[in-house]
Amino acid sequence: MAHTKILRRVRQEKTNYKKRTAMLKSKFDFITVHISNENTQVQIHKPELFGDKVIASAHSRYLISKGWKGSRKNMPAAYLTGYLAGKKAIGKGAKKAIMYSGTRKYTQRMAAALKGVLDAGLEVSTDPETLPSEERIKGEHLSVKNDVVQLKSTIDSEVKTP
Repeated sequence: MAHTKILRRVRQEKTNYKKRTAMLKSKFDFITVHISNENTQVQIHKPELFGDKVIASAHSRYLISKGWKGSRKNMPAAYLTGYLAGKKAIGKGAKKAIMYSGTRKYTQRMAAALKGVLDAGLEVSTDPETLPSEERIKGEHLSVKNDVVQLKSTIDSEVKTP
């Protein structure tokens, strides 16, 4: 009986090579969203031959310095983190990207981050029905309220776009 070698990253459930190959063949920049127990991180990558290059990155810890109260992994925080990453990517010349979730399940918080990237001006092909509503983006369902519109205007004034 022959032994079949299973790749380490497949064994560890870190990489779905079928999805990654399709994504790399498209030659578009891609967006990744990581939501941990406390924070949200959004990165926009450019695929290259010897590894992916990070064009822009945003972390939800940035919101603390702007007076954010409450969770940094909820929908409004994910939206603003995606918005910040999108603005940074546009400032570095990115125009079009695709969403890449890898082996992770696509969640509503990922959709909120994607909506932030879309609102920043980056062109991403997506179905509008999968994106969360404005009430959830603004955090009206939460007990700790934050002014999302005011933070969005702060990001606009700080991040310069061409």
